[in-house]
Amino acid sequence: MGFDAEWLDLRAPADDRARDAGLLHRAIAHAGPGARMLDLGCGTGATVRAFAAAGAGALDWCLLDNDPALLSLARRHHPEAEVRVCDLSDLETVDLADVRMVTASALFDLVSEDWASRLFDRLARHRIALYAALSYDGVMHWSPEDRDDAAVTECFNHHQCGDKGFGPALGPQAVARMTALLTARGYEVFSAPSPWVLEPSEARLQDALLSGIAAAAQEAGFDDAGGWAARRRDAIGHGRAEIGHLDILALPGGG
Repeated sequence: MGFDAEWLDLRAPADDRARDAGLLHRAIAHAGPGARMLDLGCGTGATVRAFAAAGAGALDWCLLDNDPALLSLARRHHPEAEVRVCDLSDLETVDLADVRMVTASALFDLVSEDWASRLFDRLARHRIALYAALSYDGVMHWSPEDRDDAAVTECFNHHQCGDKGFGPALGPQAVARMTALLTARGYEVFSAPSPWVLEPSEARLQDALLSGIAAAAQEAGFDDAGGWAARRRDAIGHGRAEIGHLDILALPGGG
């Protein structure tokens, strides 16, 4: 699993708009000032920036990722944070000492149920909260509509359940399965929609998104994914896209 810095920068404004503000503020309130925060798959530090933009005070961040290049950018953007290369597929290497909350952005739809279960077992033992934003939920709406939108979405969703480096991915069922797993471990779980809403002014992001969706749909067996993408690109100048995501906050013991 990996993303390049250009893609992360391109999607950042859409991510920032999409995050559910109420859930983010609730996470900040639960963390409290000075809390030890562990961000999994940090990229360039999007979660840190989101907390700061929402008014969080000084927090003790530890940022983990398996990509040294992204971590170099994260270190530059957030010199106050601890930044470490970490093989996230090996959960036993993740140090949870004194951690108040684990966070992640656009990660949990890529991991397996087994991976999530092992992580949640460890979080529950230490009564650590979880805030995970922007998990893809399988819903895409395009305007104007195209005859192949539904078929492409179905194939893309199937592709999202493939192995992304952690075993068979949760894909569009991520938040539903996370909620079940966390509830079974005594957590109180809150979720909220956080869809991307992309207007014609975000043509570069729409174009990159179409390339990724079409490639995945093609791999999953939709033969004319390229034709679909070409028609969708022709509509970018007057079109709109809504890509569904969900945010989740899990608090131990109802706290």
